[in-house]
Amino acid sequence: MAKHKFQTEVNQLLHLIIHSLYSHKEIFLRELISNASDALDKLKYLTLTDENYKKIDFDPKIDVYFDSKESKTLTISDTGIGMNEKELAENLGTIAKSGTRIFLEQMTGDAKKDSNLIGQFGMGFYSAFMVSDKIEVISKKAGEDKAYKWTSDGKGEFEIVEARKDREGTAITLFLNEEGKEFANRWKIESIIKKYSDHVPFPIFIHFEETRTEGEGDKKKEIKEQKTEQINSASAIWKRPKNELKEEDYKEFYKSISHDNDDPLHYVHTHAEGTLDYTTLFFFPKKAPFDLFRADYTPGVKLYVKRVFITDDDKELLPTYLRFIRGIIDSEDLPLNVSREILQQNRIMAKIRSSSVKKILGELENLKNKERDKYNEFYKEFGIPIKEGLYQDFENRDKLTELVMYKSTKIDGFTTLAEYADRSQPGQNTIYYITGGKEETLKNSPLLEMYKKKDIEVLILDDEIDEIVISSIPRYKDHELKSVNRSDAAEDLKSEKDKEKEKEIEPLIKKVKGILGDTVKDVKASTRLSDSPSCIVADQKDPTVQMQHILKAMGQDAMENFKPILEINPEHEIVKKLKDTNDSSLIEDISFLLLEQAMLIEGVEIKSRADFVKRLNRVMNKAL
Repeated sequence: MAKHKFQTEVNQLLHLIIHSLYSHKEIFLRELISNASDALDKLKYLTLTDENYKKIDFDPKIDVYFDSKESKTLTISDTGIGMNEKELAENLGTIAKSGTRIFLEQMTGDAKKDSNLIGQFGMGFYSAFMVSDKIEVISKKAGEDKAYKWTSDGKGEFEIVEARKDREGTAITLFLNEEGKEFANRWKIESIIKKYSDHVPFPIFIHFEETRTEGEGDKKKEIKEQKTEQINSASAIWKRPKNELKEEDYKEFYKSISHDNDDPLHYVHTHAEGTLDYTTLFFFPKKAPFDLFRADYTPGVKLYVKRVFITDDDKELLPTYLRFIRGIIDSEDLPLNVSREILQQNRIMAKIRSSSVKKILGELENLKNKERDKYNEFYKEFGIPIKEGLYQDFENRDKLTELVMYKSTKIDGFTTLAEYADRSQPGQNTIYYITGGKEETLKNSPLLEMYKKKDIEVLILDDEIDEIVISSIPRYKDHELKSVNRSDAAEDLKSEKDKEKEKEIEPLIKKVKGILGDTVKDVKASTRLSDSPSCIVADQKDPTVQMQHILKAMGQDAMENFKPILEINPEHEIVKKLKDTNDSSLIEDISFLLLEQAMLIEGVEIKSRADFVKRLNRVMNKAL
């Protein structure tokens, strides 16, 4: 007998599951059947591709047994790949997957949200402790002689001992607690399996006892018979004709492969025949998975060949920016024994991938044009990955450019580049945008004052990724894209009157430039300001403030050498008075304060806070 302690994270997880998912406890059966289906998938593949497993008499099925009278048990048994002693300890006693702590931190106490997280994290087995006082797992690894029994009450320890089992596979027996006794019931089990697991591609049998009466009068007697019935349809839903499937069929299949309790936002089902013969069924989730922005994210697409499961952890099936997609690719042309290395270079897979991407993007375009509310809902969750596609996927850049949306100074919500172009003023051939921090901060930036005054729309790019991505779109059709954060953005809007004001203020500009020296790249008269006395912008060839922050986050301390261009407003009262004064110390203090306040507004740290306060105090003292 070998006793083991659960990994610390498992103990935490068990506590959270048992106490937060009570109202959704039926999901345990969905999770156990999903695990059994995965085990069958793996063995089926090996029996078809590996000589060492071809001798196995593979009879794929899932059996469900229950005892409703005495011990109140429920058993889910499969004839799949099975586990040996080491795998039982690793798979059922530890959480090897990275990001566990993030998962535990994201547990909210909201049963619906947390049950989705548990499924997405591949921890569904532990949900069985919600309904059990004890769990026994007897498993025999395919191709091995010994079987083992794993036992635990979920209270910190488990033990593994040798056991007897005639054939490969796993049998999980739940000793149901008071809350779980309702699941030792044929009709309850059937309803849950039909709801969640009808489309599991292997037969699920329920074994039960049925009583019938024979004879009449004194000769009447009850006869008990053991019966077995298949509960599910056991067909690959993606291979069935679309006209045979109902909306509910798609929803429940999505839930079974995604472990999501929500319905999908949208789906697209494709049968392709001709040069290549393949089927795809892709789902768009309503909510982003917890690991969407992790490098070790879990892919959501399963690859089948002629309905034989091949892999569900290959990140090459779809490009990275579509990692939120859940679904199936089933090819009739790939070899069953295709390896991951071959898969990445395979011409057939490359064509399926390319066609699949175009199909997904085309479906998103349809949503944007025909069901805008649904597309907006999608974009709030997955807009950033779509933007990633702009610099990852050159082949589909034009399609992606039509799909990206941004906030704006003119409208609430999101707008596309096409919609901006349609709203632009007569003769305006530029799309203006501002990058930086939060939406509210950007909308109040001094850099927008001239555009507001001239009633020119500016796009608000408040995602950190925008600064990197927007460079992928230098033009949109006949419109040039221009950042208002840069020095040359306002040149095409400058009037003759603006040019006259620049000349009038040239002596002051020269003084300020001399005072500030190499702390700035240049000092200019501003035509973009109306209410503020100053602002900073980046030179055309220099990274903007937002890009400086991104570089710093990547370990490049670019802020140390950042030299902005200072623009001052000739029409502002402070600047007018500064132009007329001969107080050299006041001119020096205000020159630095004009720079420093502009830097603070843009989120740039000033070099010496102490000097800033001293200057501010001197100016306030003179004002009094």
